[in-house]
Amino acid sequence: MTTLVKYCKISFEFTKEGESHMEALKLIGVLIVVIGFVMKWDTIATVVLAGIVTGLVAVAQGQMTFIGIFETFGKSYLSNRTATLFALTVGVIGVCERYGLRDKAKDLILRLKGMTAGRLLVVWTIIRTLSSAFSLRLGGHVQFIRPIILPMSEGAIAAKYGDKALEDDSAEDQLKGIAAGSENFGNFFGQNCFMGASGTLLIVSTLNDQGFADVDALKVAMNSWPICIIIMVVTAVYYLWYDKHIDKKFGKNTTK
Repeated sequence: MTTLVKYCKISFEFTKEGESHMEALKLIGVLIVVIGFVMKWDTIATVVLAGIVTGLVAVAQGQMTFIGIFETFGKSYLSNRTATLFALTVGVIGVCERYGLRDKAKDLILRLKGMTAGRLLVVWTIIRTLSSAFSLRLGGHVQFIRPIILPMSEGAIAAKYGDKALEDDSAEDQLKGIAAGSENFGNFFGQNCFMGASGTLLIVSTLNDQGFADVDALKVAMNSWPICIIIMVVTAVYYLWYDKHIDKKFGKNTTK
């Protein structure tokens, strides 16, 4: 009888240890995403692969059927299909660029005396952050950065240092990265300042599910405002430093 009890205890311990390993194995999808980003694989393919592998682990545990993997993909797409609406703007922006939207943006910045690329990005980041904080749909890499903000920044640099400054590939790439980053800063750090924003509600629901019942949308929004203000100050300092960097690099060739 004693031997039987010991055998049952050992079997239970092995079973419990095996279950914990299988639960940890579900995190393999996260590992695949990290490896994919580090190796610079195609983003969509990496995410889909991670989802399929995680689903196969669930199938092995008997928590999902093989067909259930594709059903989950389908349900996720249908519930988030509005996220792909931005693709409709691509054609409109392309037509506007074809008929001179980028050129008009450059012409506008040339009329503003004393405007630099850094100062322009400071103003834009403040506008973008505040619009995101009040849940206003004003921004986007496709809708604003590429056709408007980037050409205006290029025009500001060309007006002060000449067109040759934009022929430097490293300077051009740096400007593109900074302009794109202004959209990311404003959108990411501003969106949780609004109580009804999807990001705020997601934070509240996640923390409530984890046992933090005293967290509500108002507290998340109120605590997000200091971060929002800090990021506007930090990015302003960074963009003004960028002006100094550009002036140091191309100032000697300034065209009068």
